Amino acid sequence: MSGSQTAMVLAAGLGTRMRPLTDDRPKALVDVGGRALIDHVLDRLADAGVERAVVNVHWFADRLEAHLRARGRGPEIAISDERAELLETGGGLKKARPLLGDDPVFVANIDSVWIDRGDALNDLIRLWDPDRMDAALLLARREGSIGFEGDGDFFLADDCRLTFRGQAASAPYAYMGVHITRPDYADQGPDGPFSLSPLWRASAAAGRLYGCVMDGDWMHVGDPAARDAAEARLKAGA
Repeated sequence: MSGSQTAMVLAAGLGTRMRPLTDDRPKALVDVGGRALIDHVLDRLADAGVERAVVNVHWFADRLEAHLRARGRGPEIAISDERAELLETGGGLKKARPLLGDDPVFVANIDSVWIDRGDALNDLIRLWDPDRMDAALLLARREGSIGFEGDGDFFLADDCRLTFRGQAASAPYAYMGVHITRPDYADQGPDGPFSLSPLWRASAAAGRLYGCVMDGDWMHVGDPAARDAAEARLKAGA
């Protein structure tokens, strides 16, 4: 993965589960351990060599844009404006396509914070192979994760291929909010809002969805209680 290291940061959501913390701000600006959620993500990406990030905005878009202008460190920010309509993960990637260039991109949610005992984002870069893969996903083990109540999403084969949980009662790994893909991956999606999930299912069925597991503690900051738990974990980890 070479060239201009670019990322798409998905920051347009309403953050309804985060209320009352999102009554006056977007979820991306909810504070966790003294830093806004989006700064946790952008700092991680910058440390992994990302030079440019496209950020989509909708809810309290003006406030988020002002925060990004005042950040004071990389990556360089471009805005994908979704004020008119929330487009979800797939629609957001499709709309941002003209801003992304032609090299592979990181796509990152803003509700993941983690303590990294390894080198998670660079592990993902090393795994990525566009000839064999449509997307490479960063995974977390369900045990020990904060704020994740689900039954897991994926099984991981020895060759790093992913299969969805399907009919199984549970799966050992959850998607932790960061992946690498081609910038045109969502281009064939419908107009308007759509999720990346059906595209991933098609890629998995074709044997082209891969992943690697982070060595560390994942915190999915989806609601105020998870925010408080994440702050406690970060403080203990420091």
